[in-house]
Amino acid sequence: MEDRTSELTLRPFRLSDIDNFMVWATDDLVSRFCRFKTYTSREAGIAYLKEQAIPHPWLRAICLDDRAIGSISVTQGSGGALCRGELGYVLASKYWGQGLTPHAVKMVLSSVFKDISKLERVEALVDAENVRSQRVLEKVGFVRDGFLRKYERVKGRTINCMLYSFLSTDTIK
Repeated sequence: MEDRTSELTLRPFRLSDIDNFMVWATDDLVSRFCRFKTYTSREAGIAYLKEQAIPHPWLRAICLDDRAIGSISVTQGSGGALCRGELGYVLASKYWGQGLTPHAVKMVLSSVFKDISKLERVEALVDAENVRSQRVLEKVGFVRDGFLRKYERVKGRTINCMLYSFLSTDTIK
């Protein structure tokens, strides 16, 4: 398998990404651990891009050859939580196991603390059953802060979560 991490880019979403978005957003394997339900229509995908992805202050398409193969975001907290942001990412299953997600997370960490005012901590909540995602975070240098029992409801079920964090003073691995 060839290493394509050096070809990976991050950029804002465009409406023209809809066909590539639908490849992974309609895949039950991809959405299994995501908060979003698997997309079933192009119209819903277009609405998501228009209303949420494009206006989001820090949501990027993960791209190979300028094709959106996934997404990655940091959503800053508000009020007393301005110092932290929540990381979220998703990648088309075709690209799993190739080191692309850890590379995308490293790209985010190398710029997000400069891009988002007052940000000191990036955290990620991961379904306790999503071992692959936990490994991605650990590989990059996130610290596991804890195990949150029955933490949130996702798609009709209450899940346990692992809480990970990366501080602006931490070193990317």
